[in-house]
Amino acid sequence: MSSDDRPQRLEERVVARELDLLLITDLVNLRWATGFSGSNGAALIGPGVRTFVTDFRYLTQSAEQVPDFRREISTADLLAGVVGTLNSSPPTPLRIGFDDAHMSVKAHAHLRDLLRDDIELVGAGGLVEELRAVKDAGEVAKIRAAAQLADEALTRVLSRGLAGRTERDVALDLEIEQRRMGAEAVSFPPIVASGAHGALPHAVPRDVVIPEGTLVVIDWGAQLDGYCSDCTRTYATGPLDAHDREVYDIVLEAQLAALAALRPGPTGREIDAVARDIITAAGHGEQFGHGLGHGVGLEVHEAPRLSVTGEAVLVPGMIVTVEPGVYVPDRVGTRIEDLCVVTADGHEVLDGLPKELTTIGA
Repeated sequence: MSSDDRPQRLEERVVARELDLLLITDLVNLRWATGFSGSNGAALIGPGVRTFVTDFRYLTQSAEQVPDFRREISTADLLAGVVGTLNSSPPTPLRIGFDDAHMSVKAHAHLRDLLRDDIELVGAGGLVEELRAVKDAGEVAKIRAAAQLADEALTRVLSRGLAGRTERDVALDLEIEQRRMGAEAVSFPPIVASGAHGALPHAVPRDVVIPEGTLVVIDWGAQLDGYCSDCTRTYATGPLDAHDREVYDIVLEAQLAALAALRPGPTGREIDAVARDIITAAGHGEQFGHGLGHGVGLEVHEAPRLSVTGEAVLVPGMIVTVEPGVYVPDRVGTRIEDLCVVTADGHEVLDGLPKELTTIGA
């Protein structure tokens, strides 16, 4: 599916849902459907309808990014601008799907007050996200490029050492390096967590010096051309005690086994179980409290989910993380994460840094 096909694919979904139009207001869904990267816009898509509404600030930008839509510039609030295009049409009963997963109750009430009585609002959240879950070749290329940039950025940061630096210094260095190399943003604030702090899956880097002889979890990603990458590596800063080394080896075994099972056909829950069973058998099941992975694209967390509740069947074109972890409270944490695209006969790993335990000293 190319980006030019997206409105047509959405139109087919609109018809299948017995809707007349789909109203897209969530900015991520809007960017995927239209190419618009601004901060204020909405679109109506349906049979014979391609309408885009924004404000005066984006007059030129929308003309460049959304050339195949009828464009309207709203001088009132955005929803009023959308409704103006509907209420000006001949009175005909309409069923309009809307982003009920994203639209606030207040915005929905405002929209309902603006619409004619013969226009019905129907919750259609997830319709765009279902299509976003399967990436086209252009999207895969953008995410691959973001992952490669992120790999190179961390390589440069690691060349300056870990032990003796603060977690916050390493995290800032990593963020700046990615931006210096061309990333438009980071996918999320980098996580750098050493020792017992690594037992917090979403640890915030501290002004605390990273000691020798411990594990350091680094979770980072770059955003490039709108698309995100996501990767985690755990490094040693010197010789480890037997317990910490065992935890690392268990996580690596689970991660490699889940990767070996990653292909079209299984559900996210089935892939999650491969890694979870290994960690549980090793006695750390209660210390792996998050899902194995998630989709990555325009957002760093999107469909599908590799988790105990992941019912979606994996198909070629999905891009997911595979990131088991073990988090021993007050002691140590380890996570190893790869970003993968599901292919026709298996998968391709998009990042390339080694996963064998590596020591990065001062």
